[in-house]
Amino acid sequence: MSHTVFTEERNIANALISGLANMTETPTPEQVEEKAKQIAAIFGYTGDLRNIISEARTSVVTHMGAGISLVDVNVNHDDQWVHKRQDITWAYAGAYGNFLLKEGWPPQMVNRLGEVTTNILGHLQDPLSEGTTWNRRGLVIGHVQSGKTANYTGLIARAADAGYKFIIVIAGIHNNLRKQTQQRIDEAFIGRSSDPKDRRRIGVGLDPKYPNPVTVTNIHGDFTKQIADESGWKINDFSKPVIFIIKKNVSTLKSLHKWLKELNAGDGGRISDVPMLLIDDEADNASINTNKEDLDPTQTNAKIREILSLFAKSCYVGYTATPFANIFINPDAYSDDVREDLFPRDFIYCLDAPTTYFGAEKVFLNEETSQSIVKTIDDCENFIPYVHKRDDSIHELPPSLYRAFDEFIIARAIRNLRGQSRKHCSMMINVSRFVPVQKAVRDLLSLREKKIREAVRASYAMPEDVSSRNSYMQGLKQVFEAEYADVGVSWSQVKAALNGVFEHLHLYVINSKSDEVLDYKKYEKDGVGLTAIAVGGLSLSRGLTIEGLTVSYMYRNTRMYDTLLQMGRWFGYRPGYEDLCRVHLSRDSINWYSHIAESAEELEQQVRRMRQRDMTPREFGMYVLAHPDRILIVTASNKMRAGEEVVINQNLTGRLIETTALTLDPEINGENELLIERFWNRLRGKAKETGKGWFFPDVLIDDIEWFIVKFKHHRDAALQKSTILDYLEAIKWKFPKGDVLFVSKGGCSPESFSLGAQERTAKGASKEKWLLSGYRLASRGDEKLGLTSPQIAAAEAEAAKGDEGKTKEPSDFHYRVIRNKPLLMIHVLEPKDNPEFSGYRVPAFGVSYPDGLSGKEVRVVANRIWLEQMQGPSDDPDEEEDHDD
Repeated sequence: MSHTVFTEERNIANALISGLANMTETPTPEQVEEKAKQIAAIFGYTGDLRNIISEARTSVVTHMGAGISLVDVNVNHDDQWVHKRQDITWAYAGAYGNFLLKEGWPPQMVNRLGEVTTNILGHLQDPLSEGTTWNRRGLVIGHVQSGKTANYTGLIARAADAGYKFIIVIAGIHNNLRKQTQQRIDEAFIGRSSDPKDRRRIGVGLDPKYPNPVTVTNIHGDFTKQIADESGWKINDFSKPVIFIIKKNVSTLKSLHKWLKELNAGDGGRISDVPMLLIDDEADNASINTNKEDLDPTQTNAKIREILSLFAKSCYVGYTATPFANIFINPDAYSDDVREDLFPRDFIYCLDAPTTYFGAEKVFLNEETSQSIVKTIDDCENFIPYVHKRDDSIHELPPSLYRAFDEFIIARAIRNLRGQSRKHCSMMINVSRFVPVQKAVRDLLSLREKKIREAVRASYAMPEDVSSRNSYMQGLKQVFEAEYADVGVSWSQVKAALNGVFEHLHLYVINSKSDEVLDYKKYEKDGVGLTAIAVGGLSLSRGLTIEGLTVSYMYRNTRMYDTLLQMGRWFGYRPGYEDLCRVHLSRDSINWYSHIAESAEELEQQVRRMRQRDMTPREFGMYVLAHPDRILIVTASNKMRAGEEVVINQNLTGRLIETTALTLDPEINGENELLIERFWNRLRGKAKETGKGWFFPDVLIDDIEWFIVKFKHHRDAALQKSTILDYLEAIKWKFPKGDVLFVSKGGCSPESFSLGAQERTAKGASKEKWLLSGYRLASRGDEKLGLTSPQIAAAEAEAAKGDEGKTKEPSDFHYRVIRNKPLLMIHVLEPKDNPEFSGYRVPAFGVSYPDGLSGKEVRVVANRIWLEQMQGPSDDPDEEEDHDD
């Protein structure tokens, strides 16, 4: 397909989306199809309309909320200055909006992005405001692969319109990430290709009247002082804004600082007349002061702070999907040389994800969708173990990886049948950070690809009784029948389309030492959809966008929140093929991702609650520091010396803490069942049947503590149980009573007491330990049980606040807020998927705490062994000399 036809399809899609946006009511699928045919006739287009119609229908249902900000209410700052400035001409912002429309963004999304970036700009300082010095520090939290780059590009455009004259974008730590960012900003803001061999107008710059900004960085070259010196210019030599896109690299930052100081600073050593905005992309990576406070800050952190301190008027905005490390920045850290640290003291802005976002909730928390999307890797340890060295020999790949590869081939064939042959389709494989291992994986997979290609070419057009004799064709058919039999196409259709899968299929090794590049733009120019298999490690784990990602295979050993979330490149937008996506992970990773998704959801809810109470980013930072998962999300740099103990202040406000490490010892579990019956009899007379067990309101905390103390726990839950009791004791003065819920499948009889057991998977469990899947005991919605109708209505109203365009179904957090007292939930579980423990009954419990206790903490002493047990093995690349960093 020629680029001309590709452009024609884009124009038809844009016209269709714009027409649908003007309709007063949401159009039906039939109306979308009819309007598409009308517009195609106007253009004289007779090609396939399926992809255009699918894209338009997606745009109709795509909505995004405005997000929520937490600001320092004690600072004299007017967030409305943007609206009061009548002199601003939104030239850059308007051009960017038009650019997004041409790229196929739904009009309502472009409008909402404009509103959100205007809100964020309001949190910055008015660049024309009076005063000789000012600085602002903020953080924008988005979702992985949800459009953070689009957001900060919009912020840059609006900041330039408002009068910010010097803008720095610090991209990722790898060359390919900086190049990717440079390409995007070339199109969306600079308006010219920065390729020295191909200087032409692109994107926003196709308008001949566009006021192109000034830059010296390009897709091939980062900033160097030599480049700036040779140019001989200063920031103030230009009436238009100046923008640099640089890598997060110490030498680059040093060069920039030196040039700024030597050529641009005034007599006082500062740049006094240039309002400056610094955007720190992936702000949690390499920007954080990871040294101990009594040592010098890390060089990257220090250089960013030094650059900021050169400007009398500066704003720092970090962008991240993993804010945990940013929140751990000491808000009081200061030194004379580098001034304040990067703590977001002035504002934290949480972005809403669009309704079509394919995120952690859909992949890990929604039981219906996650069952089809997430696949467990159980066989990789024997081929490429978690812990391996750079020179370990890899002789064969695990069968699960070959199966995932077969899934990818089938999924590409189905996408082609859906009219998506000119859309990119990718597979990500992340099993090692070592370059030699990555190359070995690619080579073995390449051999497999050649064999499958030969089998397909020989068999795809043959009758089924002939083609089914080939083992590779058998494997492809088995994958189709197991995974894709209900997606609307038949095996005969898929088999006929298999040969086309290999037309533009390429395997890549992506790391900082490789010259292989996932250049999707190159294929787009020819109207071709690339079919890419990307094997890599750290480069795939942070920032790099993998277009059309359909199948992912990741076997890594980290349990650090920020690293895990960044590895989730499968999050994003999957229009027209979401049902084909598959994510292969180890059982541990699936558990941790589920746990992280819950925690991230609760953190976002806390931002909303704290905003309602006029609390500050500093108070939120203190809350996260005392968050019970703080021990789980410390980054690799927060090392502990052997034998060292740490004291952690924990705050359980608005949290559910559960026993998820359980014993399968029948004697202990029998004793716990007797304890549950004794506790029931102790409370008898107040019970209310809920449809899923029995509810006892207003039980004395002393009685709840009695049960927890008597309950025989697994040894790995000792510290957790102690913390639960300590916190109940700490808040007893305010909450002398709580609720108790006996959760029971099928109810239970007060006359012959026994809780109905709930089934939970016990794959991988042993008699010594059963670790619950997803680190979750209660089912979502259990905390609703026992609440009155007015309380449930209040929870629904709480969930609806500020969540425009989102589902209004309350989460457990909302029920917790409305209950406003501690809740003890008691369960009996029955292991499944493990014949050794068939019929076992395993008691467990959890306690949820009311919200609004930000200042009430308990002290927990944890030793190194316990922390390692909770965090898992280190995945710190600095421990190895040869990696893909």
